[in-house]
Amino acid sequence: MMKSSRIIYIFFIAFFVGSPTFAQTKKWTIKECVDYALQHNISIKQADLDKQTTEISKKDAIGGFLPTLSSNLSHSWNIGLNQNITTGLLENQTTQFTSAGLNSNIVIYNGLQNQNRFRKTNLSILAAQYQIEKMKDDVSLNVANAFLQILFNKENLKVQKEQQQNTEKQMSRTKELVDAGSVPKGDFLDIKATLASNLQAVIIAENTLLISKLSLAQLLQLNDFQNFDIEDRAYVITESTTMQLPADVILAKAKEQRVELKIARTNLEIAQKDVKIAKGAYQPSLIGFYSLNTRASNAQTFQGLAPNLANPNSPIGFVEGTNQTVLQPNFTPVLGGPNPIFNQFSENKGHSFGFQLNIPILNGFSAKNNVARSKISLERSKVAYSQQELDLERNVFTAFTDAKGALNTYESALSALEARTEAYNYAKEKFNVGMMNTFDLNQAQTLFVNAQSEVLRTKYDYIFRVKVVEFYFGIPLIQN
Repeated sequence: MMKSSRIIYIFFIAFFVGSPTFAQTKKWTIKECVDYALQHNISIKQADLDKQTTEISKKDAIGGFLPTLSSNLSHSWNIGLNQNITTGLLENQTTQFTSAGLNSNIVIYNGLQNQNRFRKTNLSILAAQYQIEKMKDDVSLNVANAFLQILFNKENLKVQKEQQQNTEKQMSRTKELVDAGSVPKGDFLDIKATLASNLQAVIIAENTLLISKLSLAQLLQLNDFQNFDIEDRAYVITESTTMQLPADVILAKAKEQRVELKIARTNLEIAQKDVKIAKGAYQPSLIGFYSLNTRASNAQTFQGLAPNLANPNSPIGFVEGTNQTVLQPNFTPVLGGPNPIFNQFSENKGHSFGFQLNIPILNGFSAKNNVARSKISLERSKVAYSQQELDLERNVFTAFTDAKGALNTYESALSALEARTEAYNYAKEKFNVGMMNTFDLNQAQTLFVNAQSEVLRTKYDYIFRVKVVEFYFGIPLIQN
């Protein structure tokens, strides 16, 4: 176990202090850590992208109130056997046709589905914003906890080093007593072994501190984590006014402010809108429409008739009795070029407009099933909201009870340290005059060091748990 700890320690030393370029130039405050984490956390960035997507959905909902407008344009060539528009006969010819149109539709009524979709998107944006706030709260708590853990490890390292120095002094004193023949040489060997244990404890404390720094640096997503360190700040235990309030008062304030409950409440309202949207499919829909169409072609135009000089007349019969031939004058159609295309567009344009009423009668139970599904989702949202209320109540009372317990534990640790300090000082006095052996002194020293570490642990545990209670009460985790 000792060899494993030394290997880990040497590994992190190589990262943190093994190179001159790793000189620490900045010590981060807790506020700087929290602010940096909120700006660079990947989950928060993803939640912000989700919010942006929801804002686009709102634009879609707004578009549902606007009319649609589309245009079409086509041009075709007809090559081969086509009907001559002047003679009515089929002829091999090439004709070109152009057509254009403009169409518009607007939803006048569709069971208030557009209105409910718009209200739903507003709620979705609000829920996305609450989700971002929830993630920020979680990140802030995690950073604060990691920050306090580093402070604890720093102070614990000071305790271990101080104990190492005390053991070194005792070893010097023991050597003098051994040389004077006052104590046996075995006592010197015992104190020497104790010093080795103290050195190991220092190494473990340094390793733990480095790992806690690395954990916070990774939580902040720092690239240059080798140079990372926090400011050495001494936190003093002060009486919290929030902890003097009843737990019911803290819970009532939490229900007003905590985003967990706001998210559940907003999701419930979204589910209610989904039910209304689904029920809107039962109702008729009324759509207004308008259409403009026109066309043009390159076909020749009919200008009139002219006498057929090559064949002026054609017999059409005989006069009864005289048998005289009856002649009919022959005419040849006079064709001209096609009319200008814009003139044709103007002359051939046509309009159509009106209303279209769609009444759902049978759609394969689609609307009914959608309503049923949305009602189930609504019930799930109601259950989730109730569960969130219970979770919040449990979390508040648990945090309040834990903070009370942490204070009692801290006060007990202080009392124990006071007693262990007196016992250790008394043991040193007895050892210096030769009335106590090294083993008993080491026992008193170990108990003293453990009491110091317990005070530090309970101190920072109490600070964090009070912060959590204040956080539920609406007090910012990091105050300017």
